[in-house]
Amino acid sequence: MGDDIATRLGEVRLFAGCPTRVLKQLVDGGREVDHKPGREVAVEGLGAAAFHYVMDGSAEVTVGGSPRGELRPGDYFGEISLIDGKPRSATVRAGDQGMKTYAIDRFEFTQVIKTHPDVAHTLLVNVCGRLRECEAARSAMA
Repeated sequence: MGDDIATRLGEVRLFAGCPTRVLKQLVDGGREVDHKPGREVAVEGLGAAAFHYVMDGSAEVTVGGSPRGELRPGDYFGEISLIDGKPRSATVRAGDQGMKTYAIDRFEFTQVIKTHPDVAHTLLVNVCGRLRECEAARSAMA
């Protein structure tokens, strides 16, 4: 299963270009988590303990109580809080059928960034890309 998860993580834009050995290191520091329907997996304003990759099911994303989107298999969340150490910017609630994520804890996530500067650069570029997409979507709504 570890190789399968590493392959799936490698397909996520956030980890695009990361060497296989680094992806496997991330997987070794993670675990599968089943979230019951309606469970708050991440709460806006609270600290983050893990990065989550959605393996199965769905989740609703809200900011300030307003719907902002839905997460499905292949999506991810939690990386920004792990990188900047600030509270979560949104609430993520498991959908009607629940959700399964692969959670990588803060320690493992930060260890990879500290020991692999090339990965830190890749993450930075990919987070910036995601930020630009969000800003473009926000501008389009105005």
